[in-house]
Amino acid sequence: QLAYIIAMYRHRPDLIARLREMIEAYSLAQKSCYGKIGNSVHIVNTGTIRNVCIGDYCQIDGTSRLENGSINSNREAPVYIGPNVTAEDFIVSSGAHISDGVVMSRCFIGQACHLTHLFSAHDSLFFSNCQSENGEACAIFAGPYTVTMHKSSLLIAGMFSFLNAGSGSNQSNHMYKLGPIHQGVVERGSKTTSDSYILWPAKVGAFSLIMGRHVNHPDTSGMPFSYLIEHGNRSYLVPGANLKSVGTIRDAQKWPKRDKRTDPDKLDCINFNLLSPYTIQKMLQGIDTLQGLKQTSGETSECYSFQSTTIKNSSLNKGIDLYTLAVHKFMGNSIIKRLEGAPFSDLNDLHDRLKLTDSLGEGEWIDLSGLIVPKQAVKDEIDRIVGNPDSTLEETESFFQAMHRRYYDMEWTWVCSIMPRWYGKTVDRLSPGDIIRIVRQWNEAVVSLDRMLYDDAHKEFSMISRIGFGVDGSTRQRDFDFEQVRGEFENDAFVKMVCKHIEDKTALGNELIGRLEALMTSMPQH
Repeated sequence: QLAYIIAMYRHRPDLIARLREMIEAYSLAQKSCYGKIGNSVHIVNTGTIRNVCIGDYCQIDGTSRLENGSINSNREAPVYIGPNVTAEDFIVSSGAHISDGVVMSRCFIGQACHLTHLFSAHDSLFFSNCQSENGEACAIFAGPYTVTMHKSSLLIAGMFSFLNAGSGSNQSNHMYKLGPIHQGVVERGSKTTSDSYILWPAKVGAFSLIMGRHVNHPDTSGMPFSYLIEHGNRSYLVPGANLKSVGTIRDAQKWPKRDKRTDPDKLDCINFNLLSPYTIQKMLQGIDTLQGLKQTSGETSECYSFQSTTIKNSSLNKGIDLYTLAVHKFMGNSIIKRLEGAPFSDLNDLHDRLKLTDSLGEGEWIDLSGLIVPKQAVKDEIDRIVGNPDSTLEETESFFQAMHRRYYDMEWTWVCSIMPRWYGKTVDRLSPGDIIRIVRQWNEAVVSLDRMLYDDAHKEFSMISRIGFGVDGSTRQRDFDFEQVRGEFENDAFVKMVCKHIEDKTALGNELIGRLEALMTSMPQH
């Protein structure tokens, strides 16, 4: 989070200067004129080690050269540095695994990162749980869970997080004029398909799918969960299409499970939520933008232009519908969480359960490379840092941790601020009947989106997917071979999860509706 502010808030030179002073003070306190090898360190078959501090329980096996670096290994999260690794000017955090010919220079490697198989990187930051193999990184800000696995992939001059880079993914940061001066942002949760390409500068919205070549500098940050597809040398945008993609939901489920950090001191604050004030505010803006395009260009237009992309008429209308479903799902989720398992005996009691529990949360939210937080809170912290000459790095890190802990209370404050727009009433004016309508809208949205996921999953069991099975047999043998490998659709783990999710959420909504109807019955009639 601190690195994000240093990298992205250069428009505040007073802040950057103050942070550099704090970092310089911290660095001087750590600086030493000699190297260090901690307790229970294992070093074998290794070449040069010069000017390196090696933490406890680190394993260095067959490494070629380590020069001018810190390896912050400890007992709970030992670091492994393996054969043929060459590293200079580096910091390696606890639990990292670097092996098999990795070459890196001027890099920070975050907690539980995994770099192997001839991967090369320079002037780059890799934060928690990044996985990098075979390819190359140059001057990137790789937020948590940035994954690149293929020999032909290059990540350059970009900021990413929760990224899955396909084979041959590439970007360019110069246009043969003033050199490599351009940069780009791919917001959290996006995927690039094989042989995708983006000419920087560009900005891609959260949880997007990028397919093909894009050279017109698109900015789709206001349209999350979209497809950005090349067709006929044009960039087409399909708003909201990723909301019904099985891959998106599977990613959201696997990220928490793949958190390999064993260090009790977790340095990165990571929020895994797909739907949050950060993405929902963009969907609300997206709905306004799409409806505005219809009004200005006409409802019968075949295509609409948006930020150097083209949106087809059918895609525009579907995008509005998908964003609307997602907003209903998120808003309903928040209300149900406040009332779930909470008894209420009368209307005052009900409203007490819905009261705000945090003063922060209104207004715009931002993603600080994993930490989703109100922009106002960050502004207040920046003002504190600049205005207090005695502020320390530890205080700033404590601020990030506090924001992470307060997320759901601040989220509820944001939800309440949006209610007048979305439901036409403030939270303190909601009646039991209003909440029942909201819960029913929520249930319809959840079921609709889950059925889209169900249909998307069914494509994986289509006839086309069976090509390549039972190559020497009949159609019946092909189907049997496919089932032996992939199983039957109804028994697939994800399909079962979707079906159970529909049942559980419907039951949860019905339970709350039952309690609200009982409250309405007990209330005096006017």
